[in-house]
Amino acid sequence: MSDLAAAQPERLVSVRDVFGIDADLTAPAFAERDDHVPEIDTAYRFNPEVTLAILAGFTRNRRVMVQGMHGTGKSTHIEQVAARLNWPCIRVNLDGHIGRLELVGKDAIVLKGGLQVTEFQEGIVPWALQRPVALVFDEYDAGRPDVMFVIQRILERDGRFTLLDQNRVIAPHPYFRLFATANTVGLGNLSGLYHGTQTLNHAQIDRWNIVTTLNYLAPAEEAAIVLARVPGKDNEHGRRLIDSMVALANLTRKGFAVGDLSNLMSPRTVITWAENCEIFRDPALAFRLSFLNKCDDAERPIVAEYYQRCFGVELEASWLRPATPE
Repeated sequence: MSDLAAAQPERLVSVRDVFGIDADLTAPAFAERDDHVPEIDTAYRFNPEVTLAILAGFTRNRRVMVQGMHGTGKSTHIEQVAARLNWPCIRVNLDGHIGRLELVGKDAIVLKGGLQVTEFQEGIVPWALQRPVALVFDEYDAGRPDVMFVIQRILERDGRFTLLDQNRVIAPHPYFRLFATANTVGLGNLSGLYHGTQTLNHAQIDRWNIVTTLNYLAPAEEAAIVLARVPGKDNEHGRRLIDSMVALANLTRKGFAVGDLSNLMSPRTVITWAENCEIFRDPALAFRLSFLNKCDDAERPIVAEYYQRCFGVELEASWLRPATPE
């Protein structure tokens, strides 16, 4: 048994002191950091409701799914809670290349004593299940059906996992925790924004004890995060610029909600725009390279109108016309 497998939380931390949430609660934490513990991001802003849901996962061994639009920081939210608890955390992105063998394990040829022998190598699920690790399945609603049924085994109340190839049943470590992030809560690509997502088995969704939603931040909080990421803008002119950028991002989100746009600016995009402003020294050009060029040609005039409303200047007309072959 490795040192990680033998570890357990040694102390309780105050939720009020560590996360800034007005609640008389405590959470278990490890005394020492492991290589699998995420780095602390001091600029991260915690959503109180989502943080409490994630903390319930850590303290009460609840299976927690965090749902929300892209760029809201769902996976990062789980990681940053784990970072402050010194809790080892592993993220697995359920893209189309992740299959059953990667999760469960497979036979592999290894060298032992100068000879080639076949040996079973555990996948990420049995490895994590035997350790005090928070296992996070990213893009949960994009997983392949064969992968989802592997995960369903550990969503049961006792969480016992059977390795058929080894005739072995693995009981979860007392401090193993399971989380997931998703854009659609298993309802499929209803908005047309998340191609590749699947309609999930309702019996599996029902096994998640807590489902919480992470929405975009209030404008002042989002602006504070952008300034923390791009400290070069932390002056009077830069703060006004960031406020206008966040206002424009919110207009694209409202436009998307009413069907005027098929794309929107996430907080991640706003940060990228601010970073590109530092490179090109031109907010309009940085906006074009960060977001406008991702938009449908027919929707660019609408986005240009948003820009004019927030910045008081017009974008170049040539940027709004579709490219034509010479």
